[in-house]
Amino acid sequence: MRDAFMAALTEQAQQDSRVNLIIADIGFKVVDDFVAKMPDQFLNVGIAEQTMIGVAAGMASLGKRPIAYSLGNFPTIRCLEQIRNDLCYHDLDVTVVSVGAGLAYGTLGYTHHTVEDIALMRALPNMKVYSPADALECRAVVELLPTTPGPKYIRLGKNKEPRIHEVQPDLSTGAPVLVRDGSDVTLIVVGPIVTQAIEAADALAKQGVSVRLLTCPVIKPLNITAIREAAAGTVGIVTLEEHTLMGGFGSAVLEALAVNGWRIPVLPLALNDAAAATVGSQEYLREHNGLSTESVIARIADFTAFV
Repeated sequence: MRDAFMAALTEQAQQDSRVNLIIADIGFKVVDDFVAKMPDQFLNVGIAEQTMIGVAAGMASLGKRPIAYSLGNFPTIRCLEQIRNDLCYHDLDVTVVSVGAGLAYGTLGYTHHTVEDIALMRALPNMKVYSPADALECRAVVELLPTTPGPKYIRLGKNKEPRIHEVQPDLSTGAPVLVRDGSDVTLIVVGPIVTQAIEAADALAKQGVSVRLLTCPVIKPLNITAIREAAAGTVGIVTLEEHTLMGGFGSAVLEALAVNGWRIPVLPLALNDAAAATVGSQEYLREHNGLSTESVIARIADFTAFV
């Protein structure tokens, strides 16, 4: 996914000299093509992510469209005060990108787990939040950037995530994207964990449970009307994300439904607090936090049976 992001960004930067890529001493092979084609639109600030946000803010105030790119928690939690005060307060057109979001860097430990970022970023004023599930959604998100003013946050997988769409989806309305239709329960997923959702949907079909599966790469602004319409005719909504339960996509859906007075059963599936104490592969950490395929299958089956 990071290759798809960089390829789309490179194409955009070739057409718009205002696009500037800023990194914090990471991803040299990934950015090599961008640097070779547009060296004057690239800056490496070193291992100084807070400085990266400050530089991006200054560039945006001069009419540039900077992209601040780093991995894991480093461009978000480490820079939260700078993002809040320098970008969001002034409503500046800066895109913050975290590669390897969720548990993609699981073997490097909790310092590299990006599992609270949705909660933090969507709480900030003026911030838009995106979490593409595959390379085509990633490209679609990049194409939104020129026409979406203000601060933006994109959480990416690490790489080699399988493509789940046949054609690039239209994300202009923020509506969830249908992956496959079903009639019993609506499962809405953000990010690359959609591959696990597909496995769960296949297994549930064998149990007689028909899953309507969608992705929702646009988390903020949340198109709750489209989400409600997408769930019509099913028993309710299950959300799935590689993020903590508190403050994530599931929380956003529950909040928006409550504010609108819409009573739709929702089961949010997300990480528990044990993520902080464990190290391991992405697959192991999902299982340890109750997001194994088997656990997802069991919880959706129970939800469908008892709603």
